[in-house]
Order: sequence, then C-alpha cells, then structure tokens
Amino acid sequence: MELSWEIVLCVAIAVLVHVLVYLFVMAKKPKSIVGRHVVVTGGSKGIGLCLAVECAMKGANVTVIARDEKMLSGAVALMEVIRQRPDQKFQFRSLDIGGDYDQVAKVLGEIEDSFGPIYTLINCAGMAICGVFEEVSVQDVHKLMNVNFFGTYNCTRYVLPKMKKAGDGIIVITASQAAMFGIYGYGPYSATKYALRAMAETIAMESREHGVSVTLAMPCDTNTPGFEEEEKSKPRETKIISGGGGLIEPEVMAKAILKDALKGNFTSTVGAESWVITTLGGALLPWDGFFTNLLHAMVLGPLRLVSYALHKYFNSVIRKCAREDKAKVGSKVETK
Repeated sequence: MELSWEIVLCVAIAVLVHVLVYLFVMAKKPKSIVGRHVVVTGGSKGIGLCLAVECAMKGANVTVIARDEKMLSGAVALMEVIRQRPDQKFQFRSLDIGGDYDQVAKVLGEIEDSFGPIYTLINCAGMAICGVFEEVSVQDVHKLMNVNFFGTYNCTRYVLPKMKKAGDGIIVITASQAAMFGIYGYGPYSATKYALRAMAETIAMESREHGVSVTLAMPCDTNTPGFEEEEKSKPRETKIISGGGGLIEPEVMAKAILKDALKGNFTSTVGAESWVITTLGGALLPWDGFFTNLLHAMVLGPLRLVSYALHKYFNSVIRKCAREDKAKVGSKVETK
C-alpha cells in the first residue's frame, strides 16, 4: 500500500509540474511583428513559404529569399492575397545565400533600403542529401555545408550586429532533429545541422543581454518538396528508422516555429517524439524558465532508458537490413 501511495505522489507531482510549465509558457507575451520587416530565407516553398505566409497573416512586411524566381514570385502573389493591412509590403530576392558573404550583405542592405531594418530573420533555407557516410560525394558534402551552414551564417552575420545595436530583434535558425543525435544515413547532413545548433546556442548566449532572442527550430520529417527529394537518396535503414514518427504538415510546423520565436523560446519542436529527443540530446541547451528546467531535471533520468530502447531498435533495424542484403548477395551467387 505504501508503494502505491508513492506512485500516486510521483504522478501528482509530475502533473503539477506540467501544469506549471504550461501556465508559465502561456503567460509569456509574444512580440508583435505588425509593420515590422521579416526576412525568410528558403521562403519559396515548404516550411519557409508557410512561415512567410504566417508572418504576412500577422501583419509583417515580408521579404522572401531563395534562388527560383518563378517560385518566389508565386510566394509574393500568395501573400498579396492574404494581406492583413493596406500598407503591407511584400518582395522577393533571388540570391545564393551560401555564396560570397559580401554579395549576401550587399543584397540584404538593398532589401533594408527598400523595406527598413530587418527585425526578424528566419533562416529556413536548407537541403538534405542522404547516404552511408563514405558514399556521399565530397562535392555533395560541400554543397550541404554551403546551403545549410554558410547560408545561415552569412545572413545571421549581417543582421546580428544591427540587432544588437538596436537592442531588439529575433533570429530563427532552422536545424533538425538530426542536430540532436547522429542517425544512420544522415552523416554529413547531420553534421551541418549540429553546426547550426552550436551556432544558435552561441549567438543566444552572446546576444541575450543585447535584447536579441534566438530560436532553434528542430523540425522532424515534414511533408515538403525538400523531404520528397531527400527520400530519393535515403538508405533503406534510414527510411525505416525515421519513418516511425510520421509526417508533419509544413503549416503545422511553421505555426509552431513562429509562435516559439515570438515568445522568445529557444527551442521549437512539434510532437512528443521530437520533445523527448530534444530533451535527451540537449541537456545543456539554454532551456527557458525555472519550471521548464525543473521538468527536465525530473524526466531526464527515466528518459535515458527511453534512449537505450531507441538505440536498441535502431541497431536491430540495421542488423536486419544487413542480413537481408547478405542473403540477397548469396542468392545471386547461387543463381549464377
């Protein structure tokens, strides 16, 4: 009987902590972007396009950046349809943000000349090329680093000193759940996302006292054109491992990211699985608020057992696929 009361007490404490965390998070007043200038990289499709639309719906002046002018033009046309204020402004720029920094800075300067200072930078441009580590070409690895890391670095490097000087601003850095732990078939891609995570943590620590908030978005698999392209290069093992979490719609992901960014939350995830992985892989992340940290302190120990079970499952998938591949090779040899 004594044991059952201990269990009841633990459950009651856990429920109380969850309620306190919920109330604390809900109590944080979001910043307003009405009339503010928001720049979204990768804003021509997928999560980036949905974020641009969400910002337009909140009354912001939005600039979308990507490389495909036709898709960018379509993004601006969509925002025109859902404009909230007569004086709202929308524009696009075709730019390789992972290229030369001076060129990126020049274009961003021109954007500010026409729409005013950038108040919010949403780094959403990115790509994925999958494959067993040694089979991904060196050229593709450089491409991943240029798009995923340097594209974010260049834009953030430009706006950060301006935001610090102004004493206000929001920066969103979009990484991935692959920034929390390495996954079979995601080697070089995951490395670029780990780099973004480190960038976000560093900038948050350096900029907090200057009034600049940083949000690290860590989407799980999302139903976007980028995901469809990613599937083409995914090893079978990777598809099985990552397929259990299902697909999130980009509109859902965009709403969550923008909500967290406007509230000044450092991390942004969607779904219980992503929350567990982020909590497990990010014990040193700058979690927001006393109650959030208290919750993590209570659940990290038990969640470590969850991580053990996850790795056991991942390794069983890899072993099973290896056995099947070996059997196929043997069958072909016998046939010959």
